[in-house]
Amino acid sequence: MTQAPESPAHTHVDLQSDLGWALGVLLRGYAKGAQSAIADVPGGPRGYQVLTSAVDGTPCTQLALANKLGIDRTVMTYLLDDLEKAGVIERQPDPADRRARRIIATEAGRATLCQLQRKLRHVEEMVLGALPEEQRAVFRSLLRTVAVSLDERDPLDNDNACTAIEALGVEPATRTRRRRP
Repeated sequence: MTQAPESPAHTHVDLQSDLGWALGVLLRGYAKGAQSAIADVPGGPRGYQVLTSAVDGTPCTQLALANKLGIDRTVMTYLLDDLEKAGVIERQPDPADRRARRIIATEAGRATLCQLQRKLRHVEEMVLGALPEEQRAVFRSLLRTVAVSLDERDPLDNDNACTAIEALGVEPATRTRRRRP
C-alpha cells in the first residue's frame, strides 16, 4: 500500500536552509553597506568596478571594459565622463587602434581605490561577522571559485547586469540616454 503524499500545509520548509534565501540576505546586507561605503564614487557600484579594473594594471579599451563589466556602452561613456571629471581615471589613445581609448587609473584614482577597499573590507567584516576569521577566508575562496566558474559558463551581458543592479535598488550611473527606437 502506498502512502498519499503529504499536503503542502504539512510539509516542513526550512527557509534558512534555502540557498536563494541565504544568497538574497547576504547580497542585501552587502549591497546596503557597500552602497554607503562607495557613495562618493561617481556611478556607485559601477564606478567602483570601473576604477578597480583601471587600477588592476591591464590596459583595457572603453568597449572591452563595458563588455567585461556588463555595462551598456552608452552608460559606460557617461560613467567614464564622470570618473574622469572626478580625476580618478583618464582615457588615453590605444596605440593599436587610434579610434579606441584605454582606461587608465590616475594616482588619485589609486589612492581613492585604497580608501574604498578599506571601507569595503569593513563592510565584509560586518556581513561575515558570524564566521570565525579562518572560515571567512574559506568562504571567500569558495564563493570566488563558484562565481568565476559561473561567469565563464554564462558571462553577464549588458541587459542581465543592469537588471541585476536595478533589482537590488542600487542607483545606476548618474546619466543615461534613451535609445532611439
